Amino acid sequence: MQTPPPIEQTKFWRDSSLGDVELLRATYVTHSFSRHTHDCYAIGVIDAGVEEFSYRGMIHRAGANQVVVVHPGEVHTGHAGVPSGWKYRMFYPEVALLQRATQELNQTMTSMPYFPNPVIADSELAEQMRRLHRVLEKGDSRLEQDSRFLWTFAQLIVRHADCRSGGVASRRTGCLSLRPILDYLHAHHAEPISLEQLANLANLKPLRFLRLFQREMGLPPHAYLLQVRVERAKQLLAVGVPIAQVAFDTGFSDQSHLHRHFKRWVGTTPRQYALGCR
Repeated sequence: MQTPPPIEQTKFWRDSSLGDVELLRATYVTHSFSRHTHDCYAIGVIDAGVEEFSYRGMIHRAGANQVVVVHPGEVHTGHAGVPSGWKYRMFYPEVALLQRATQELNQTMTSMPYFPNPVIADSELAEQMRRLHRVLEKGDSRLEQDSRFLWTFAQLIVRHADCRSGGVASRRTGCLSLRPILDYLHAHHAEPISLEQLANLANLKPLRFLRLFQREMGLPPHAYLLQVRVERAKQLLAVGVPIAQVAFDTGFSDQSHLHRHFKRWVGTTPRQYALGCR
């Protein structure tokens, strides 16, 4: 008798006691994340299966009891590495939260912790992260949540962060040559924008502009614009704006258009995200 394939399921929520850190518990089989970035860290533990993802020009595979770390501003993907998919628990902490742990440790490293390996084999740390995620999901004790969060991420930094100077800066803030273009895309994200408009703003021919944007941002302009729209949609959903209105306000043609791109970038539907923020 064949074992039935796993059912895809997701649970998203925010923890207000930790600065609205976003958390995700999910099982994915056929779902595939589009190339995208985060302004925060993406850190998680694989419970079962294998996740495969592109990151910094390489394909990585993370299996059960391994920890995954993706830096802010780094383009990456995510999909199943085996037919049965993967199951994981994710944290999306702002840089300030990890800076706090670094400062508590008095580490002589950059204020923005840098992790040279995106896949970490550390079963003890993986179990600590799993326990922390469960505690945050239950929401029982504020003291336990704060203590476990600080301790767990301090251990991640002590064991696996690189003490070299510098660190990883967000592409969005680091790319000075494209700053006016990025500002324009953020300010006019809900409007129809042409390649010629952006190229003219940059005083470049369209093909040269495309090459520059792709090289500096890791994404073509249209993909970056979609990501900006999804990020704005997250902000509106978090404060209770109806999904249909969110789709209109962020430049999507309708709810289904928003739903499709939101799921590809965030891993949950707009409705699941809105409910998790409440």
